[in-house]
Amino acid sequence: MTRRTTGYVPLAAVERNGFDEGLHFGRLLALNAAGDVAFAYGDVAAPMHPRSANKLMQAAGMRSLGLELEGELLALSAASHWGEPKHVDAVRTVLASAGLDESALQTTPALPEDADALSDVVRGDGMARPIFHGCSGKHAAMLATCVVHGWDPATYLDPEHPLQLALRGHVESVIGEPVSHAAVDGCGAPAWAMSLEALVRAYRRAVTPGRPPELGAVADAMRAHPAFVCGERSEVTGLMRAVPGLLVKDGAESAYVAALPDGRAVAIKIADGGFRAGQAVLVAALGALGATSEPGVDVVAFEQWGILPVLAHGEPVGRIRPLIG
Repeated sequence: MTRRTTGYVPLAAVERNGFDEGLHFGRLLALNAAGDVAFAYGDVAAPMHPRSANKLMQAAGMRSLGLELEGELLALSAASHWGEPKHVDAVRTVLASAGLDESALQTTPALPEDADALSDVVRGDGMARPIFHGCSGKHAAMLATCVVHGWDPATYLDPEHPLQLALRGHVESVIGEPVSHAAVDGCGAPAWAMSLEALVRAYRRAVTPGRPPELGAVADAMRAHPAFVCGERSEVTGLMRAVPGLLVKDGAESAYVAALPDGRAVAIKIADGGFRAGQAVLVAALGALGATSEPGVDVVAFEQWGILPVLAHGEPVGRIRPLIG
């Protein structure tokens, strides 16, 4: 098997008291409003796993298969939620719409990522549950899609299941290239690799004229309901709230992709999976693309998400410094 572990370049420095003590390597591709390359770092044609950043395309695929979700529930189908009560309630609503309950979920048992929700669970029985997993919204939508078609819900995670075969085909139709590698995601569902360029162009396609209706509907739901895409305290939700019309999604091992309403877009993969680097670089890249000039942008809130301090004895002594621009 060919392993593409090269093509990464320094994207962020770990600065401590004015001294760069470490580097985060990665790949980055940014597009201008015309869809041309604005700036790029590393091998953007090499395969990478977007992980949960695939959910936009997967949710659009389910919608094309007849899944009838709207608003918050449609946003949840593409979410990596934090297990807040509203997220858990919404997952149950999706399942109930298909005549199912949470026992049908095959997500990995997990605890909520949101601190308050986690505290509530710890004060209760302390049990990890499939419904708390950040991918349970996607899984609930997958189960509901199976019910629409009469497909076996008990085997919905099998890569050869009709649902997964259809979703893989839909993802490939959106990204414009064959999936370069198939794996198992952290939630147990199939995970598909692609080039960074294919990923960023898919998100750009979701917000620009002529977009496929299903893809556009999911993107619009995510932007209209950012609190159902991630968590109240998350950078994904915070950035979409700060910049009107911005679409943002993250994926495990520090994949990020974002698109502005006019088609400017950026995708990032950090080699070591460090989210602190990915977040800092994402904000810097969006700033370089001119995100702060968008009408109605909350510049203070936007820039806050790019401040990732390095601490010593509980106090900031440095930062994660993006190496782009």
